[in-house]
Amino acid sequence: MSTTLFEVRPATADRFDDVATMVGPKSPQASVCWCLSHRVDSRTNRELVGPARGEFVRELCARDVAPGVLAYDGDEVVGWAAVAPRAELPFARSRKIPHVDDLPVWSVWCLRVRPGWRGRGVSLPLLQGAVGYARAQGAPAVEGYPVDNDGRKVDLTMAYVGTRGVFERAGFAKAADTDAVSGGFPRVLMRLDLR
Repeated sequence: MSTTLFEVRPATADRFDDVATMVGPKSPQASVCWCLSHRVDSRTNRELVGPARGEFVRELCARDVAPGVLAYDGDEVVGWAAVAPRAELPFARSRKIPHVDDLPVWSVWCLRVRPGWRGRGVSLPLLQGAVGYARAQGAPAVEGYPVDNDGRKVDLTMAYVGTRGVFERAGFAKAADTDAVSGGFPRVLMRLDLR
């Protein structure tokens, strides 16, 4: 499927409802997702409960740098990718995800495609859009930490980290092994140099 079918836009304040569609829980009282478990430290993640999680993300969307990008099929939101400077994320202190060097890299750690659009080629343009956004913000390189599943099926609840194959199709190369695992598969550090 051609990457021109999907448009990718920054997750700005005016698109918050679309962010909520992609990463918000079905019940506003639920204390899950909102793509915060890898964006904030574990204490903050535990303290943000119910609607406070959504309000925190609403504030992120209002910042000068968006917390991610959204993919659209026409006017309908179909995908989300979280992207931010690694230095702002718990990955900066991770003992499982190594640092390759001292570059102020950006991280893409969540790729989510809406049910009904999965298997239709959304992931690649979504990842490419996240890279494009990071590049526009001055990122010298972008990293991802996908599973190295060797083409085997990944449980949907753990597939948000992406697969090595999608990152390779977007031009990333393996830069390091990690000690992280997702869905029973090892995760690898993939890097795309933007300089």
